Amino acid sequence: MNDRPRVVVTVGPDGAVSAETRGVHGDRCLDYVAVLEDLLAARAVHSAYTADHTRAGVDLRQEEHDVDRA
Repeated sequence: MNDRPRVVVTVGPDGAVSAETRGVHGDRCLDYVAVLEDLLAARAVHSAYTADHTRAGVDLRQEEHDVDRA
């Protein structure tokens, strides 16, 4: 499975555009709405959070520690 953030855009037969973010956690999805509005020269009429909104993003950190050997 691909965990990279994605935006799935659908254009209906009437020209209506819908989009859904996938793999975007928390309020970061709102940044994608703004980008799509700019690209399409349009404004969002309806929006709702997906399950990814409440899923916690995982921050991976690599730490190095000195270990005293006895």
